[in-house]
Amino acid sequence: MPENTALLKIEDLKVHFPIRSGLFGAPLGYVRAVDGISFTINHGETFALVGESGCGKTSAGNAILRMNRPTGGRVVFDGTDMTELKGKALFDLRRHMQIIFQDPASSLNPKISIGKSVGEPLFVHEGLRGKKLKQRVGELLETVGLPRQQALRFPHQFSGGQRQRIVIARALALRPKLVVCDEPVSALDVSVQSQVLNLLNSLQRELGLAYLFISHDLSVVRHISDRVAVMYLGRIVELAATMDLFDNPAHPYTQTLIMAIPLPDPVAQRQRKKIIVEGEIPSPANPPRGCAFHTRCPLARDICRSERPALVERKPGHWVACHFEKARIDEPL
Repeated sequence: MPENTALLKIEDLKVHFPIRSGLFGAPLGYVRAVDGISFTINHGETFALVGESGCGKTSAGNAILRMNRPTGGRVVFDGTDMTELKGKALFDLRRHMQIIFQDPASSLNPKISIGKSVGEPLFVHEGLRGKKLKQRVGELLETVGLPRQQALRFPHQFSGGQRQRIVIARALALRPKLVVCDEPVSALDVSVQSQVLNLLNSLQRELGLAYLFISHDLSVVRHISDRVAVMYLGRIVELAATMDLFDNPAHPYTQTLIMAIPLPDPVAQRQRKKIIVEGEIPSPANPPRGCAFHTRCPLARDICRSERPALVERKPGHWVACHFEKARIDEPL
């Protein structure tokens, strides 16, 4: 899509956390949680960030919302560079960017009713109270499929799926343009996951929302996203339209992730060639030289150990960071 349709532009975003010997000690090093990523999200689009735990996807989402301060790079939201915004300017912009956390139980205050939780953003940002606030909270609950009469209940009186619906209602209270979905269904049963995903799709069509969908579950990502960026050790290694990425994965790491998705046909699953990637993800405090994946990649060569591959566009809309143009881990180079 043309750049002028972009709602969010991320340019060389970095999030480094200092390692200190004590509370006030000088930094001994840095954890490079996010180490220079760039992408855009268009109006009404679902853009997914995927990767193993510890790859930096949640840190990226938090930095975009300014829950963590970026170490470097730019975050441009709806034409406004929010990287250095402070005070009221940042407060006013944040109402257009909301988040849905992974665990709905810990996202809700157990001591207050869900009506108060959903209505708090409306009270803080718009000054609503009394009948107007109650009416708006009721509308939000009905939008996510819950009766407005349940506004007086407390979080422990709801199931996990219902609590996630409540969190979604709260995120929608201020009519945001962008919602960061940080593993929004990973804590739910599979049957409930599909209900929440269908709700997110329905709300997107109805309200024109854009989603940054953070997940480690590629089967979920395939169902909901328009484009996907695969992260490894703080960097994007592949970015493409969803169907293109799943049908033609170009980076060895992406291929291993897709091969790990179980097939519904047990015969095909048994006949599938198994590729074992050994070892653990390296420490982001001490990343390896060259390609970060070379310590686990079955195709690694000398150039991979010495030179970091750039993220380049191999074909329209499909970006890959690999030295080998046609790398297949299930075929010899």
